[in-house]
Amino acid sequence: MVDVHITARALSALLGPWRSDDAAYRSLADRIRLLILDGRIPADTRLPAERDLAERLDVSRTTVTAAYKELRDNGFLESVRGSGSVAQLPGVRPGPVTAQRSGYLDFSKAALPAIGAMTGAAVRAAARLPRYLDDFDYDTIGLPELRAAIADRYLEAGLPTSPDEIMVTLGAQHAIGLIARTHLSRGDRALIEHPTYPHAHDALRSAGARLVPIPVTAEDGWDAGDLEYALDNSSPTLAYLMPDFHNPTGASMPLETRRRVCRAAARQGTVLVIDETTRDLDIDRPDSFPPFAATDEAGAKIITVGSVGKTVWGGIRLGWIRADRGVIRKLVAARSIGDLGTPILEQLTVLELLPEMPAILEVRRGQLKATRDRLEELLGERYPYWDVPRVNGGLSIWVNLGVPVSSQLALAARTQGLLIASGPRFGIDGAFERFIRIPITYGVDDTELAIDALATAWQSILRAPVPESALLSEVV
Repeated sequence: MVDVHITARALSALLGPWRSDDAAYRSLADRIRLLILDGRIPADTRLPAERDLAERLDVSRTTVTAAYKELRDNGFLESVRGSGSVAQLPGVRPGPVTAQRSGYLDFSKAALPAIGAMTGAAVRAAARLPRYLDDFDYDTIGLPELRAAIADRYLEAGLPTSPDEIMVTLGAQHAIGLIARTHLSRGDRALIEHPTYPHAHDALRSAGARLVPIPVTAEDGWDAGDLEYALDNSSPTLAYLMPDFHNPTGASMPLETRRRVCRAAARQGTVLVIDETTRDLDIDRPDSFPPFAATDEAGAKIITVGSVGKTVWGGIRLGWIRADRGVIRKLVAARSIGDLGTPILEQLTVLELLPEMPAILEVRRGQLKATRDRLEELLGERYPYWDVPRVNGGLSIWVNLGVPVSSQLALAARTQGLLIASGPRFGIDGAFERFIRIPITYGVDDTELAIDALATAWQSILRAPVPESALLSEVV
């Protein structure tokens, strides 16, 4: 049953400068299509009534009717009795880039394929499963031996941790959502990087937070003074930060900035939610960083989120939260509202893999380096006027196109068989039209194919001039 809707005002803000040289209804349909593909309009969301949207956009109702019709004809809208027009994704969603299902290269996800050790670990885990069948069923905190193994990894990295400071979750996104629900009330301020990981942004907004964005750039990272000022003057209840190989910019936060953040958060009582899911994806970062919480000298309230989704495989949905014992008890008590625990077999599989992590990370380092180096070479040859920052690790390159056409480029790329996330997917209210995220997580061959498709798409949009209104609207 459809119970999610977007107002005409909210949709207008997401649309931004949607007009082009094409017919108005096609331009409107194209931009709504992109919002659905990007996930900014989630599937099963009810769109505004035609009359309401027409009034908001100052166009005729005929224009909106024709745009909705085109979207229905192409499978992006469905008419539901009593609910109007509902967004949907047509057909079977494309699979991983190597699978080539549906004929698409799917570069909308910055994720590595499964590590080779995955199968063997799963087999060994299955062999261990019988001993747990009588004692464990709904496990809301995690197997004791897995929590101990995760705690040992923190200890080895320079952050003493006990098993009762660890909670095992259904991946990092589950952890972020649970933290948001238990630490935020509607109307609370939450500081968030801009751009940022879009699902974290969605989780904070779903909890009712008023977002306080703080800029992050690929070239300069965070401005320590601005970050400290934002914490001191907005007094956010919670701050979500990704200090190591930030997604999407690839930036890493200097040690002194981390210390200043901790001091400011301690002064204001702000809970720091530190996403370290990309911390281990180091290619050639010149500096060595301990876990963020190990840099705290001021007694800040820090909750750390970790996962194997980026290092081992996104298909094994397992992450964890590191926090003090009181926070862990609070999270465990609240968890049953949304789920009843983490699967035992997946926990056992990760338990098998953790001793192999040094070797796994060395393989990942080689994979990421090969793709990064080739991607930098290709972009330098074909687009010398794009700003392509050097990344020392992480998942992607945050490319500055020089003109605010990211959404147009993403749509044009789809016609060439390439799915890629436009810059505004990582911003708030349509920001970052000058940027596009290009993952470094796929193989060199697939990356070369993707750049070929992107080149064709780029040439196609260059043949149509960028609307003046779009040039004026960019705020980044």
